[in-house]
Amino acid sequence: MSPKDVSSGGKGSTGPFSPSRIVVLVIAFLSLVFVVENTGEVTIRLFIPLVTMPLAIALLAMFVAGMVCGGYLFRRRAK
Repeated sequence: MSPKDVSSGGKGSTGPFSPSRIVVLVIAFLSLVFVVENTGEVTIRLFIPLVTMPLAIALLAMFVAGMVCGGYLFRRRAK
């Protein structure tokens, strides 16, 4: 048996439904439900201008910005 022959008896799962992926999907789903449930108009200050928009749009924009930042910070680099 060579060192490259490794059994897959470890704790973690590499399939499509690993525990970490399930947690991420649940958090994403709950975030989207929260956004959809909060649809009232809000006024947001962006440095100087005041912007009025539905709260759902503001929350969705922040969710997307968080996903983009998280994806950038935690992406895997090719070796």
